Amino acid sequence: MSKTDNNALHAEAVRKYLIENPEFFQRHRDILQNLLLPHDTGNAVSLIEKQVSVLRERNVELRHRLTQLVENARENDILFDKTRRLVLSLMETDELGDFIDALLYSLDNDFQVQFSTLVLFDEQLEGPVGPARVYNSHSASKQFPKLWRAHKTLCGQLPREDIQQLFPKNIQSIGSVAVAPVNNGSPLGLLAIGHKDPDYYRSSMGTLFLGYIAEVLNRSLPRLINKAAGRS
Repeated sequence: MSKTDNNALHAEAVRKYLIENPEFFQRHRDILQNLLLPHDTGNAVSLIEKQVSVLRERNVELRHRLTQLVENARENDILFDKTRRLVLSLMETDELGDFIDALLYSLDNDFQVQFSTLVLFDEQLEGPVGPARVYNSHSASKQFPKLWRAHKTLCGQLPREDIQQLFPKNIQSIGSVAVAPVNNGSPLGLLAIGHKDPDYYRSSMGTLFLGYIAEVLNRSLPRLINKAAGRS
């Protein structure tokens, strides 16, 4: 039996079934939107057929949008859960070194950040503190002239000299970075994350997550830095 004959048998079976079950499309209305039912208008396209075509295209677009919204919501739920665990782990620490270790461990392992660093600014704190480097205000202004007094998160391809100061051991590997200033009335430091892809952290990307973590640091670090520096 040829493929044409086989298709004809299937078509006849469908025809027979629909004749015997005229209420089929009442029970399966979702199928209607995928059917092609051209009107006999000669070479012209009927208005009804054009309207149906437009509605079908809009329906496909809405489905794509809904799928994207669901996916974004799922990703946001995962991000929120990771952020919640990070904040709780930071709240449980009472020493500056433990705080920094918990922060960078979460960024590297929970958030899968390729490169992360924390730089602190303080006049009396003796550094480094664990993996975090410490600079006084004079050194900070020299090492980070464009960043140390920043007031908003920066994303994108920073000048190589800035990347070198933030990631001195990985400068050749980093294509793009996001830098959040830690500031509680005065500069406290910089939290930076990096990626090999030059377009991964773009200037147009949302900075809500990193800015939120910086806000947590704004409120937690002064107490821990004062304690580590021996200030009451």
